[in-house]
Amino acid sequence: MSFSTRLLVVSVLLNSSLLSPAAKAQKQITEDAQTWLGYFNQSRLSNKWGLWTDLHFRTKQNLVENPGIFIARAGATWYLNDKTKLTAGYAFINHFPADNHKNISQPEHRPWQQIQWHQNSSRFKLMQWVRLEQRFRRNILNDNALADGYNFNWRVRYNIMLQFPLGRRPFEPGSLALALNNESMLNFGKRIVNNTFDQNRAFAGFHYYVNKHDWLQVGYMNFFQQTASPGQYRMFHTARVFFFHNIDWRRQPG
Repeated sequence: MSFSTRLLVVSVLLNSSLLSPAAKAQKQITEDAQTWLGYFNQSRLSNKWGLWTDLHFRTKQNLVENPGIFIARAGATWYLNDKTKLTAGYAFINHFPADNHKNISQPEHRPWQQIQWHQNSSRFKLMQWVRLEQRFRRNILNDNALADGYNFNWRVRYNIMLQFPLGRRPFEPGSLALALNNESMLNFGKRIVNNTFDQNRAFAGFHYYVNKHDWLQVGYMNFFQQTASPGQYRMFHTARVFFFHNIDWRRQPG
């Protein structure tokens, strides 16, 4: 078993232990269901430079009820080589009305930096990234109004995704692949007291290859999050539908 596979297994086991009956007995966990829709684009402009774009919409509860979050993220990518790349960018997040701002949305500004690397073969595809974020969330005055200033904290994220081909045509157009994905996040900053561990996202599903470079992801994600209140946690059973779009704009030989 490779080191990266061990990391994925450890992350999933950690998430399972947090969700065990014994763990639940020590915590107050609020459960609900959401749907997450996402579009990811990585466009390579030259041997060294590229662009990153992703867009997301998430529902709030009961799988399809009420808007939860909208995210628009963009960045510039520098390719160290074909397998490793550095990206820096900016994201705007709109948190639709929620418990502590029931009648108004909360905006968030989020600069981010990331290193991403890939390992591919006919037997599997592996993607990993480590991302650092600076989160500036607008202060809330009451249910109807925003306050001046922003609540700031750092967050670091580690994401690992493994794909295993299903069938005799690995990663070819029209083929399927089993997808396993886990992402864990930690908060840092002066205002972080009770939730240094922010959240874990454990996903299992399938990739349908539209062509050799683009695929549709469909599956189930268990989203587990610690809130800023001591002993308060949230868990969402999530239907996730993402589309991964990869474009190479470099001039092809011939």
